[in-house]
Amino acid sequence: MSAAEFNACDYLLDRHVREGRGHRLALTGPGGDVRYAELAGRVARAAVGLRGLGLQAEQRVVMVMADSPEFVVVYLAAMRIGAVPVPVSTMLRAGGIAEILADSRARMVAVSSAYREVVAAALGFPGVSEVMAVVTDEAGEPVAGLSTTALDGLAADTPDQIYPTTADSPAFWLYTSGTTGTPKGAMHRHGSVQVVCETYATQVLGITPEDRCLSAAKAFFAYGLGNSVLFPLSVGAAAVLEPAPARPDLMAERVRSYAPSLFFAGPTFFAGMLRAGLPGDALAGVRLAASAGEALPAALYQRWTSHFGVDILDGIGMTEMLHIFLSNRPGQVRPGTTGVPVPGYDLRVLGEDGQEVPPGTPGTLFVRGASAATGYWSRYDASRQVFQGEWLRTGDTYVVDSDGYHACLGRTGDMLKASGIWVSPAEVEARLLAHADVVQAVVVAAHDADGLEKPVAFVQLGPGGTADEETLIGFCRDGLPSFKRPRRIVFVTEYPTTATGKIRRVELRAQAATIMAAPLQAQAPADPVPPRPGH
Repeated sequence: MSAAEFNACDYLLDRHVREGRGHRLALTGPGGDVRYAELAGRVARAAVGLRGLGLQAEQRVVMVMADSPEFVVVYLAAMRIGAVPVPVSTMLRAGGIAEILADSRARMVAVSSAYREVVAAALGFPGVSEVMAVVTDEAGEPVAGLSTTALDGLAADTPDQIYPTTADSPAFWLYTSGTTGTPKGAMHRHGSVQVVCETYATQVLGITPEDRCLSAAKAFFAYGLGNSVLFPLSVGAAAVLEPAPARPDLMAERVRSYAPSLFFAGPTFFAGMLRAGLPGDALAGVRLAASAGEALPAALYQRWTSHFGVDILDGIGMTEMLHIFLSNRPGQVRPGTTGVPVPGYDLRVLGEDGQEVPPGTPGTLFVRGASAATGYWSRYDASRQVFQGEWLRTGDTYVVDSDGYHACLGRTGDMLKASGIWVSPAEVEARLLAHADVVQAVVVAAHDADGLEKPVAFVQLGPGGTADEETLIGFCRDGLPSFKRPRRIVFVTEYPTTATGKIRRVELRAQAATIMAAPLQAQAPADPVPPRPGH
């Protein structure tokens, strides 16, 4: 490629082969071992095949695929020919997939065989009938309504060549989780891949060619894509790809079988690992863990690290920024904070007047960095609200201390006002987690029978935990100002989550409103809130 050209596929794959690293392991896991030279051959063949089917530069190919070698092949092959891969959640139902197919105006959909039926149903929705389908692994029996081509059967007479993209060319889209509205496609450029790999991955994680990466977070969204594809391939390391939904026992088994050195998850999953009763040596060989998606409470950090003996770097990233831009550092973790800016990113915390606030004062977090998406596809107003010149509005409320460490107080819309005073859900959650029986807590606002906003806590107890509502409310009263204590404690066994694993606080608020609006004597224990696939 010429000096002015840059293609993320060449950066992540071809250069390793050119520089003599083709023999190194690139991918491992239940899908088998794949070395860089073999992966390069499979990507080149797929690129030729996709071009032969008529896929052209800048056309979108939606990926409904499990974490697997085929996922990596399709993602890289599409970018190789200048097309735009669009990984989407495998938890979506047919209507959600159809919505993204129509919104992205996709030319093609790549699908793992396990999701053929739901994709077939999605293709029957209005506006998506002209989409071609490619089954990327063993197709099995035909599915009615899904006329497909097998990835391994793609053939064309044209030679393999890398499309002459630049760092600013469109590379891939990632749809936001859509917890508060219609999903939006964040458009990322080829150059963003190199940015996140050479900032967070290199300068914070310290990733090397000897590392192996295992992620509980799936590659269909930004955090998992970086963990399982971008970061390991950027340095010639290996990714452990797990196609099945992540479970604590399964991740522990993959650690034993594939010896990862870097482990990625979110606070909810880390809490689940503690509840699962895994032995302390379940993560033997893992040198470092990373957390993102939600703030990691200090009590959860301390319990997890003391039990498993592996440090966690809590950080924050966004789909719109591709990956983590604010993080703790190895050996410099301050539990309960999200750390300091990742090299290459600028942060500021602004008050309601748009001015930067002094240390110790809450405000909305803004970030600036070269991995920012170019905007949302066909969402002018939403783009204007989030992408403000060089700066991106995160929508998170933060406070910065005098040493530059940032602490998350919650989503700006999640803050609540009790007795006329602002209350951070994170502060109440931290107090609940300080109780020995509590392994996870989520606090939301709800109006009581008088129409006044009060905190309500949804709590999970650890193995053998026996604390009741009165005990936990009293515990909070002893450690917090009275107005901050939860007015109700709801015990649950699981939380409703988005497709990316974030807790759907909007659903908890709806349940809390029902509980608080009823007279106290009429209230009955709430049923556990089940997780719901979302986008």
